Amino acid sequence: MHLEQFNSAGRPEAADALRPCLDIPRWIDEVAGARPYPTLTALLEAGRRAANPFTPAEIEAALAHHPRIGERAPGNSVEARLSQSEQAGLGEADAAVVRALADGNRAYEEKFGQVFLIRAAGRSREEILAALNTRLAHTPEEEQAIIGQQLREIAVLRLEGLMGK
Repeated sequence: MHLEQFNSAGRPEAADALRPCLDIPRWIDEVAGARPYPTLTALLEAGRRAANPFTPAEIEAALAHHPRIGERAPGNSVEARLSQSEQAGLGEADAAVVRALADGNRAYEEKFGQVFLIRAAGRSREEILAALNTRLAHTPEEEQAIIGQQLREIAVLRLEGLMGK
């Protein structure tokens, strides 16, 4: 989809296009409702603004759609394909890193009661593991802020990719 198509799409079609980027109804409504956008930069900035801040309930809902780092998103939905593509960029992992990520994911979920979320695009498995280990020392409040930032980054990257099609 190109910016011109997004701008001229009906509201339901625009919302459907945005949903795989970030399935938070308030965010979708704000971004779709502010059309038309004069430039891609303006659209991406609107996406950032609408994603700041997230409520705890919005974060919880968004996390329900994200697989664990190192695990393949199930299904063939647009969102699953985006996640698979983002994690495919992590490259080959050695067995020790795969085990450490799995152990770290479990420890994170036990501590915080939710999946570990990080923007995988542009990061190696080793970088993600280092971030996971650092974030395990955080308080729940510190993690909420970081998760919100990671969701914003993921949403804007996906939005940018969507407009490149």
